[in-house]
Amino acid sequence: MDDLEIIESASDPAVQRILDVTKSSRANIKTTLIEDPEPLVQCLKAGVEFIEVYGIETQPPTPELMELCRERNIPVRLFSTSVVNQVFKGERKPKNFGIARVPRPARFSDLARRGGDVIILDGVKIVGNIGAITRSALALGASGIILVDSDLTSVADRRLLRSSRGYVFSLPVVLATREEAISFVREEGIPLLMLDADGEVPLKSLGDSPERLALLFGSEKGGPSQMFEEASSASISIPMISSTESLNVSVSVGIVLHERSGPNFAARGADQR
Repeated sequence: MDDLEIIESASDPAVQRILDVTKSSRANIKTTLIEDPEPLVQCLKAGVEFIEVYGIETQPPTPELMELCRERNIPVRLFSTSVVNQVFKGERKPKNFGIARVPRPARFSDLARRGGDVIILDGVKIVGNIGAITRSALALGASGIILVDSDLTSVADRRLLRSSRGYVFSLPVVLATREEAISFVREEGIPLLMLDADGEVPLKSLGDSPERLALLFGSEKGGPSQMFEEASSASISIPMISSTESLNVSVSVGIVLHERSGPNFAARGADQR
């Protein structure tokens, strides 16, 4: 194991950096805190630039994390137990954590360059659902996600980083208005399909279509907004037993993307060649 320096004083600049980035009142987010080994590893693999990575003296960074930090010349230090208790007072203490520079926000042009379906979330505000959808979208070959009316001001939101397990920087996640999202899919010529309990198009019929699609999911309570309903070319439904009122939105996205995995995997494979 590397002989790592231990931070034993709360006056160390690293302590203030962490306290600064965890302030909820920050308006301009340039740096963020990434917590726990898996999100750290995924962010590093996605090319996120780190200022420093930390472990706790009783829980040093994992070998995989240490190796990635060595490859990228990222400083690694340990926090003493007493100092880490001061920093994360009243919070869950992460095993490993790091301060990273927030990448530039994803743009529609990033989505345009990638193959695969586009996921549009309209009014989905529960960050845990957005994080789970991000992981499903990446795993099942979607090109990216457009978040509309999510109440998020940055995808570097600490809650989203946790719930996505760090995958939020591994594909484009664009914050947009409804007008911007509709304009993008129209300019790109991507059919917009809305998920609806009474949709006229059965989900199975989409499985083999090679056409790139924009798949719209509304909130569980409100569903898609009227603007998106009017812009959609068709609605699709997931077969369910009639006694079930609805599915969690992250579950719905997973089911639809699994049905679309063939075309999406082919599109993502073409991008990588």
